Amino acid sequence: MANTARPSGTTTALTIAEMAFELLTCEPAPLVFDARPVPGLPDRTMPLNELRKLVLFERYDSDTTDALWRQLAHHARDWGPAWVVGAIGVALPALTHLAAKVSRGNARHADDVDSEVLAGFLHGLRTADLEPPRLWLRLCWAAWRAGVSVVKGTDTEELPLDLTSGSRLPSLPYGHPDLLLGRAAAAGVISAEAAELISATRFGDGLIEQLAAEQGVTASSLRMRRRRAERAVAAAVQRGDLAGPARATARRTTAMAA
Repeated sequence: MANTARPSGTTTALTIAEMAFELLTCEPAPLVFDARPVPGLPDRTMPLNELRKLVLFERYDSDTTDALWRQLAHHARDWGPAWVVGAIGVALPALTHLAAKVSRGNARHADDVDSEVLAGFLHGLRTADLEPPRLWLRLCWAAWRAGVSVVKGTDTEELPLDLTSGSRLPSLPYGHPDLLLGRAAAAGVISAEAAELISATRFGDGLIEQLAAEQGVTASSLRMRRRRAERAVAAAVQRGDLAGPARATARRTTAMAA
């Protein structure tokens, strides 16, 4: 089982969610998930704690990830509280990692960050458009934005990687493109929707034409929207606005002394 608890036995919203998930998945009658309709997953049913281990340690493409979270979200919406707890439980390793990133350097806010990360993910689980592309990333964005709202105005880290969609080695000085976009959105340089658009079409497998059709706009207008957002990010990079916390602090100190 993944370790989702904070040090020293601290009780937070996320650790309480983990305890509820453990009760839900313990013998003799654990809650089981039918993985057969999800392409890429084993063709059988399995307890939710087994599903969590599977998605934590295996790499699946975006089609499998979208189908998995679409099914979990439908269960959470249609089949009652047990499936809400179950879906949250499957996401807990990622949510705990995300909350820890937001709380780094802001330990006094850790409990509130945990609560808001969980609330943000739950809101996304209940209200997000479940159609592809990148449903899992959009759910993580909802959790991230909620967590960052607690420490807004202080230095925060970037949006962590989508754990189930694979990863690429980060490049200096700003890291993985998704991390840079997460920092840009958290800083208000671009909107979260613009960050998702760039991420899906530049670094994922989303097509402008497909997204435009889903949103009821023309492909050319969506390309223009993406171009404006990319220019805003590029300008922020050139100014140094998206550098790490230490460099950002140094810039503020220099500006104050000037």
